[in-house]
Amino acid sequence: MSAPGEALTPSSYITHHLTNLTVGDGSFWTVHIDSLFFSAFTGLVFLWLFRKAAKTATSGVPGKLQCFVEIMVEFVDNSVKETFHGRNKLIAPLALTIFCWIMLMNIMDLIPIDFLPYPAQHWLGIPYLKVVPTADVNITMAMALGVFALMIYYSIKVKGLGGFAKELALHPFNHPIMIPFNLLLEVVSLLAKPISLGMRLFGNMFAGEVVFILIAALMPWWAQWLGSVPWAIFHILIITIQAFVFMMLTIVYLSQAHEDNH
Repeated sequence: MSAPGEALTPSSYITHHLTNLTVGDGSFWTVHIDSLFFSAFTGLVFLWLFRKAAKTATSGVPGKLQCFVEIMVEFVDNSVKETFHGRNKLIAPLALTIFCWIMLMNIMDLIPIDFLPYPAQHWLGIPYLKVVPTADVNITMAMALGVFALMIYYSIKVKGLGGFAKELALHPFNHPIMIPFNLLLEVVSLLAKPISLGMRLFGNMFAGEVVFILIAALMPWWAQWLGSVPWAIFHILIITIQAFVFMMLTIVYLSQAHEDNH
């Protein structure tokens, strides 16, 4: 897409679709308006769906929405029971929120490439629009850092500040002379958790988005679906797996934070 009458090469077409709508000078701070908007939008959709299911729930024959919500809740609840070994009422709701929210953000990748950006540019004058929040590393790393903050909080709450410090300094080798090596090993391991959590989700969703853009750039608009539909069918599996992996790793990391190792 471009200004009226301006032809786009495949390279410029791909670059255009990989550019966020931003606010800021870029040297110190930049806000990705589109990523924040669609993150909030999918979050509100999740809240609306589950609130509607709760308000219309019946003990008789359940409707389709109630069945779907009950399946999701039971699936997440079983995952938490099998993986989390502490006692914390926050973990199950957090896992459910993470799984459903990421699923909805990932599903935005199945919307045809020009379906939203084209009218946004030509009708509303919005030059750039990326509709997949999880293809933006800022969004995925923000979620990962939120999980990281909970890990640190519960590690200190359960083990105490001294216990948390000892875990970093005296593991895996319980000897004072090995403290520097232990600190290096444990701190690197600790920091790798949020980085891998956020970058894994971003990398998979960004790669999937690039494939969709390549298909759209190399085929005429009326034939794009011929290449997009087969990839979309396969991509549904990636969308689900990435949401599940992020949720499971969150549960595992918080379970480790609740383990009081003496």
